[in-house]
This record gives sequence, structure tokens and C-alpha cells, in this order.
Amino acid sequence: MPMLEVKNLGISFGGLRAVNEFNLSVEKGQLYGLIGPNGAGKTTVFNLLTGVYQPDSGVIRLDGEDITGRKTIDISKAGIARTFQNIRLFGKLSVLDNVKAGMHNKHPYPPLAGIFHTPAWKRTEDEMTEKALKLLEVFDLKDDHEYLASNLPYGKQRKLEIARALATDPKLLLLDEPAAGMNPQETKSLMDMIRFVRDEFGMTILLIEHDMKLVSGICEGLTVLNFGEVLAQGETGSVLANPAVITAYLGE
Repeated sequence: MPMLEVKNLGISFGGLRAVNEFNLSVEKGQLYGLIGPNGAGKTTVFNLLTGVYQPDSGVIRLDGEDITGRKTIDISKAGIARTFQNIRLFGKLSVLDNVKAGMHNKHPYPPLAGIFHTPAWKRTEDEMTEKALKLLEVFDLKDDHEYLASNLPYGKQRKLEIARALATDPKLLLLDEPAAGMNPQETKSLMDMIRFVRDEFGMTILLIEHDMKLVSGICEGLTVLNFGEVLAQGETGSVLANPAVITAYLGE
């Protein structure tokens, strides 16, 4: 059974069909890429998968469970986490608190417990702190846990955003242009980290990316979008060699 199965997904904005008859299947533990020219509809697909937009048509299944049309918070609880092309950390919170913020769906406590700092609140906070520090250690961010997130260098902010996403304990991790703004050395480090996350956490990863070196270096399968429709799909090497894909990127 695929971890993510999408069938005939579509959405229109006014008279524009932004995504049409989109199909995708990502196996458990797979590292899969969604690519295409600017404006092809890639981020719209991510917004459909995470409940930001409600589809006009189609079905989305996560690990066999139909999550079509659910609210963002319910999709997060079901097991999808994402990062964004433009980093969206809580800049005025510490590195540690950013990760803990991702845990509250899994570690709830009554509002009054938080107000009065009851023993139940303290136990929950201590448990989250311990788990968050372990996660930060994996990303080599433990020594920075007291820093404000906004004070981290760009590469570390990217790591923190992925760590916060993993704090929600997802089944599927969506990465929206994780290499955006990175230099070649940072991109190489990111590639190693994405592979590590997949292997260490047994994670299924779907990513949008424009850096073809990263895509060809880590993705095991690709879907290419163009004008909201699937242009090509399959094993990474054959898709990137497809003349229609090359034309879509470079023109005639």
C-alpha cells in the first residue's frame, strides 16, 4: 500500500484550472520529487495535500486513509508535515521552543494546567523538552537551543524548520524547495541531511525542488507538472531525459 495515493486531484481559481487530473503514488520510505517550471502548480498541490486548499475533485489517501477535504490541523494529526519555500519559523522564540511548538498536537494538556503550571503541565513540558533536545541533537542544533530562531544562520534555520516538522511525528514529510537560497556547499549538506532523515526516521519524503543536481542526486522517482497537469512520471533518470520535460524547462 502506498504511503500517499492521489487520484484525479483538481482545483480551479475562478476560470483558471490550476491543477487538473493530478495522480501520484509515493511508496513508504520513498524519496520522491515533484518538479516543473515556475507556475506549474507544484505548491498548489502541496496546499491541497495539507488542507490549505479544498480540492474540487479527486481523492487523497495517506497510508490508506482518505483525508480529502480535511482541515489542516486534522491532516497534521493524520501524519503530514511540511516546510515552506520561505522559512516560517517563530523568530522570537528559542530554537527549543520552535521544536516544542510542533509537539503540542501529540502532547495536549488542559488550558488551566498551562495557566496554573500544575504537576501534569510540568510533566508534559519536561517530556517535550527531552524529546525536542534529542531531535535537535540529531540536527546538530542542541548547542543552539537557547538562541532565538531568527539569530541562526540561514542553513541552520532550514535544519530547524525540518526538525520542527519532524516534531509532529509525521508519516509523510513535504519539503517545499528546501535548497532555495543555498550555496552549493549548503545544498550538498542538505542532500546528506534529507537522506539521513529518510533513513534514520523511516520517513517518506515528497519534495519540490528546482535544483536539478539535488533532484537527480536524491530522488528515486519524479512527477513533472506543467500548466497544472502531469507531463511525465517515473524513475528519475528517465524522466529528466524525457524530451518533453527538457522542452518544458528550456523551450524549443
